[in-house]
Formats: sequence, C-alpha cells, structure tokens
Amino acid sequence: QVHLVERGGGLVQAGGSLTLSCADSGSSSSLYDMGWFRQAPGNQRELVASIRNSQDLNYADFVKGRFTISRDNVANTIFLQMNTLKPEDTAIYYCAARGWGDLQFVYWGQGTQVTVSS
Repeated sequence: QVHLVERGGGLVQAGGSLTLSCADSGSSSSLYDMGWFRQAPGNQRELVASIRNSQDLNYADFVKGRFTISRDNVANTIFLQMNTLKPEDTAIYYCAARGWGDLQFVYWGQGTQVTVSS
C-alpha cells in the first residue's frame, strides 16, 4: 500500500527558497514515476515536475531554472528544491506517484501549503 507523506511547506518571502520532500512510507516496491503538482485557489491542479530517474525529468515551463526535482530510489523519496520563489508560486503542493502498470498518477499525498509573500 503506497502512502505518500510530504514535508517542508511553509511561509517564505519572495526570492527565498524552500525544499519539499515526499516519502512513500507504505510500499516496499519501487515506484515508476513520482512528481509534484500544485493547486492555487480557483485554479486547476497542475504539474510542477516529475522524475523517473536522474536522466528522465520533466518540468513545467513556469519553474524551469528555479526548481529542481531529485529522487532517492532506495528510499522511494523525492525532493523539490524551490529557489527564487514568487508570490504566484503560492499553492498547495501535492506529491504524486504511479506504479509500473499505471497509466497516470494514482497515488497522492495530503498536500503541503507553500505561501510566498511579496
């Protein structure tokens, strides 16, 4: 049973940095794809970044050059280093994952709030 637990959200000033982490505390098997989504009030949930391995990464255009996703495959943990944060990055950030047989992300964390003040 996959159980994703996020940590690291909070309040930061514009231009600052935060690091999010997400660990699968339930499954003993490796997950195929893990990523971060976010949802701001009134907006749809959107992909921020995803990672299968160190050579297979995907970033949304609005975070390229500012955010870095990384993964510890042994621990089934991913990290999102967020630099040069902007007020428009304010959202609830969700960790997501899918197994080797899943066509889309099916496992979701509870979300962590990131607030960037101007």
